[in-house]
Amino acid sequence: MRHSTMWAMSRLVLVVHNVRSALNVGSILRTAEGLGVEKVFLTGYTPYPETPGDGRLPHLRQKMSRQIHKTALGAEYFVGWQHIEDINACLDKLEADGYLIVALEQTPHSKSLSDYSKQKRLVLVVGNEVSGLDKSLLERIKNHVQIPMRGRKESFNVAIAAAVAVYHLRYLS
Repeated sequence: MRHSTMWAMSRLVLVVHNVRSALNVGSILRTAEGLGVEKVFLTGYTPYPETPGDGRLPHLRQKMSRQIHKTALGAEYFVGWQHIEDINACLDKLEADGYLIVALEQTPHSKSLSDYSKQKRLVLVVGNEVSGLDKSLLERIKNHVQIPMRGRKESFNVAIAAAVAVYHLRYLS
């Protein structure tokens, strides 16, 4: 078995919402595969790799797949992922399946990631590179966590933030 028994104790799903960059998507898929994320949902206008029966124009789906592959380096073939445009439908299904939904976002009531304890079934939602997750989505998701920042910058790139948070939730919480 590749993963330790600690990994079998919790289930972690990642939702990537309205991320613009295919390179960020590839990096997130590679991190998810390497850290044993159960599944990645690519929602909203987030780019996604080519799929059977893909309805996008051929040149667009091929371009997105090539860009994602540049940073995923094949991880897109090993980690479970699914494109669902409607994030609310995705979250409804995950909640019905017993997952706790948590947004990785700086808000007035965010807990520090270092203070967040491991859950048996958790969905981590990350958002747009510039604007993060929109207000209506943050109102729906009651649990917010943020990465403590010590430098002058207020945040990390979305792919880096997802990696830090997933690693913490897997090994440190």
